[in-house]
Amino acid sequence: MKLPGKIAIMGGGSWATAIAKIFLNKADSINWYMRRDDRIEEFKRLGHNPAYLTSVKFDVNRINFSSNINDIVRESDTLVFVTPSPYLKSHLKKLKTKLKDKFVITAIKGIVPDENLIISEYFTKFYDVAPQNIAVLAGPCHAEEVALERLSYLTIGCQDIEKAKILAGFISGSYIKTSVSDDVAGIEYGSVLKNVYAIAAGICSGLKYGDNFQAVLISNAIQEMNRFLDTVHPIQRNVYDSVYLGDLLVTSYSNFSRNRTFGAMVGKGYPVKSAQLEMEMIAEGYYGTKCIKDINKYYHVNMPILDAMYNILYERISPAIEIKLLTDSFR
Repeated sequence: MKLPGKIAIMGGGSWATAIAKIFLNKADSINWYMRRDDRIEEFKRLGHNPAYLTSVKFDVNRINFSSNINDIVRESDTLVFVTPSPYLKSHLKKLKTKLKDKFVITAIKGIVPDENLIISEYFTKFYDVAPQNIAVLAGPCHAEEVALERLSYLTIGCQDIEKAKILAGFISGSYIKTSVSDDVAGIEYGSVLKNVYAIAAGICSGLKYGDNFQAVLISNAIQEMNRFLDTVHPIQRNVYDSVYLGDLLVTSYSNFSRNRTFGAMVGKGYPVKSAQLEMEMIAEGYYGTKCIKDINKYYHVNMPILDAMYNILYERISPAIEIKLLTDSFR
């Protein structure tokens, strides 16, 4: 398998657009799967994504767009999946082309609902992709800052560390620094949990808790994440590396964070469904909360922040009451 070969971006949102920009810094051309033909036609006419990161200009002559997932997969070697986790199954249901000979990169920071599987496990279990041919692309990195070419750091996780190094070298550049890891499952679970904790940070902001408490919240969150990762995937890792702690910090504090924004709306009194409807983008942490809660029924890790988010988002317990109970458990 020659990496990266022909690259395909699978998704049309802001993170997909940012990743396309990164890959086109080195690749002569890419394939790009988008679900909607009208969005593709607008993209070609305008020279930018009409709905996301509209300031990023593309040479559309270097992009082969298609709404046919089978055509894109058939014509590509490396597939970068960047669809929201709740929609991944519906996209892949249309897929007739085999994936087992492809290299899959997941930039999806979520869990497949109903299956309660991280994305790498889902591709292995249902699409016969070997674990050594799956990589995860993780932050800390906001799409909006990539669009502005602000210095950003990405980690490529893959069981085959040599493949991770090849991909890391390909995407590195003047504003993208890269590192590699073999902790695929840990990175994926950490990416899910940081979204849950960012919702918690947003709720606390909406409830007018200050910076002092936010620091305590995130300190407890990284400990909670570490307990969970050490239980579900017990390998040697440093949870204070940027791919874990850094991603947690930027998602919890940044105004670009959709999960923090969603949480802030809930903290200010929006019903959960109303907050979801008002947002134009998916807050992955909402779905991740239920998935991790279900997974933890097996592991029984002490996760008070996760439990509080589940109670607020799914059991409709008052955010003010739930966060007050949480504050009493912190030290």
